[in-house]
Amino acid sequence: MKNQLGRPTNRPTLRWIFQCFQSIHLLINSGVTEISNLTSERLELLKFFPPTCQRYYLLS
Repeated sequence: MKNQLGRPTNRPTLRWIFQCFQSIHLLINSGVTEISNLTSERLELLKFFPPTCQRYYLLS
């Protein structure tokens, strides 16, 4: 994961992880629900979250 300066880090802060998720949005258009800005890096992070969080992002 990259830190605030764009450099790789193995120890991101919890605050930084939460800030990464601020740009994800739920879109509902004609009854179809989609998640925008869910990048591969954010998907990788979600693997460490509990199933309830994963369901929030429509992953399980």
